[in-house]
Amino acid sequence: MMKRLLFLFAVSFSFAAGAQDYSLFVKKLFISEGDTLPYRILLPENYNPSKKYPLVFFLHGAGERGNDNEKQLMHGAKLFLKEDVRKQFPAIVVFPQCPQKSFWSNVDFKMDEGKRIFLFKAEGEPSLGMKLAQQLLSQLFKDYKIDKKKVYAGGLSMGGMGTFEIVRRNPKIFTAAFPICGGGEPATAPKMRKVKWWVFHGAKDDVVPPVLSEKMVDALKQAGASVKFTLYPEANHNSWDPAFAEPDLLPWLFKQKK
Repeated sequence: MMKRLLFLFAVSFSFAAGAQDYSLFVKKLFISEGDTLPYRILLPENYNPSKKYPLVFFLHGAGERGNDNEKQLMHGAKLFLKEDVRKQFPAIVVFPQCPQKSFWSNVDFKMDEGKRIFLFKAEGEPSLGMKLAQQLLSQLFKDYKIDKKKVYAGGLSMGGMGTFEIVRRNPKIFTAAFPICGGGEPATAPKMRKVKWWVFHGAKDDVVPPVLSEKMVDALKQAGASVKFTLYPEANHNSWDPAFAEPDLLPWLFKQKK
């Protein structure tokens, strides 16, 4: 009985510790013309409002959409909460949450022989989620001292697609980007050629085909962009797990500067 109680206490403590860690990402709401975008923001340790900091803007996947202002931290947030990361790479880290019925990128879907086909658009108005994300991005520059030479975008799955799109729509803002298991319209690559890229995908991904990343990598290279591409041979859709475990990811990211 005592062993069981100790086990339950340990489990409860670990959950509480995890919740306490996630609470460092402060809950906030961005409201524009009646629309609301929940987001979480992590400020550096010993935050100094008079000092400039890098900004990491991270877009979650489709499964984390909603308005609870919690699910978007499911993948990736732990990386930025690590003690050594916070000390070595002090930055402002923001995780917005896409509305349930929206999508970060401007893409249509169709089925072909049981497979989902992604039809990315090179032009057109942004989705509601992307519109609000861009407005939030602008507001962050007003609310915080951000080092404009070190602004980074990242995301996974739907958010990987959103990473290509938000950079395409704001190429002068971003310094570097790391889309994971995403994709985009290759014709838009010339607009993003001055941004540094590290693209990730799983070779066995049966949700978002790796060819979508491969086409973007090829197009970016042809446009003259600096691109790294990591294709995990045994990974399926959750290629974010090995990507977040890459020891060089954050050193590479924060090294990039305009």
